[in-house]
Amino acid sequence: MPLTTRLRTAVTDSLAEAVADYQQFHRTPELSMAETQTAAAIAEFLTGLGLAPQTFGGTGVVAVIENGEGPVVAYRADTDGLPIAEDTGLDYASHAEGTLPDGTTTPVMHGCGHDTHITVGLYLARFLTEHREAWAGTVVLLFQPGEETAAGAQAMLDDGLWETVVNPEVVYGQHVWPGRAGDVYVSSGTAMAMSDSLRVTVRGKQAHGSQPENAIDPIVLGAFMITRLQSIVSREISGRDTAVVTVGTFHGGLKENIIPETAVFTLNIRTFDEDVRAVVLDRVHRIVRAEAEASGAPEPLIEPMHSFPRCVNDPDRTAAFVSAAGAELGEDHVHVVPAVTGSEDFGAFGDALGVPYVYWFFGGYSPAILDGDEPPAGNHSPHFAPDDVPTTLETGLRAALTAVLSDLGRAEG
Repeated sequence: MPLTTRLRTAVTDSLAEAVADYQQFHRTPELSMAETQTAAAIAEFLTGLGLAPQTFGGTGVVAVIENGEGPVVAYRADTDGLPIAEDTGLDYASHAEGTLPDGTTTPVMHGCGHDTHITVGLYLARFLTEHREAWAGTVVLLFQPGEETAAGAQAMLDDGLWETVVNPEVVYGQHVWPGRAGDVYVSSGTAMAMSDSLRVTVRGKQAHGSQPENAIDPIVLGAFMITRLQSIVSREISGRDTAVVTVGTFHGGLKENIIPETAVFTLNIRTFDEDVRAVVLDRVHRIVRAEAEASGAPEPLIEPMHSFPRCVNDPDRTAAFVSAAGAELGEDHVHVVPAVTGSEDFGAFGDALGVPYVYWFFGGYSPAILDGDEPPAGNHSPHFAPDDVPTTLETGLRAALTAVLSDLGRAEG
């Protein structure tokens, strides 16, 4: 069923205000698990609606909207930015800086679109509190920190979220991406990949660059490791399965004529299946250690950095969402798509309770950008920014309201 006329009008009438709030969040991003001012702004907005926000996981904010007897539904929005120097040229571009865990100062940008997620979540809360006549039940709003590092959902759970807050029967969430503004995209079943990131410290033996016979060169050894790691997917994983192995950084040495003691590289693994995940992780460890042994080097250090859990949309709930969103947005604006190899920790909220969940994407670009000569900037790009913000936010709001209200009793009007 589509939204009531009153609710849809409320969305349209609030767009200018929502855009202004979005721009403010875009200007002031904060790094994962350091979203102090962002959390304070969220809590202030929710308090202004008469709600009583609670804090979980350090900078996570949760508010519960109770409205009589009925189902309990949760909706999640993530809040953190990325260590990226923005290059969009927007007059509300971010000039913020943050401090990484190693003490490095870095520019910060909402390069993944979490500013849209915050705004949609807050205005969802506003419309639900101001239009209680349209529904009955309980809504749990989750504003989650640290999605980019896969730390936030687990931090909130470890802080007693579901021991403290009423448990939902279903969890919903969404993410902006470089699709068409006005459209939503959803997968049934597996929606996003699991992800594992590792740091490998290659141990060698230092020597002068003119005396390589006295060294065990960790840079050469690391290069062999990296090359061999690329054979895992092509030679050790079935063509019927999907896996991605990416080495994203490689650092070693301080001077061109010194063979260093160590070199460090980091890698990221994406898989859709637990068994395939186990195989890839096993092969990574085997190859790294075997290459070190073949070079007569000390055993390398392999450290986990972070890991994203599975994200598997419930097929029945997904079908219900597709039907409801099609009725609200138009069937030609709702797309069922294959799973993406990006990763999310959203699924942890539902998996912790064993309840179903649905996670979808909504577009952020106008047809002029999408149909241009160059593909639009994607998430995690210094150029990523929805160019049609009003339509983007309106779509996110209508989709969120449709999903939540599809599980709650509603009045007509």
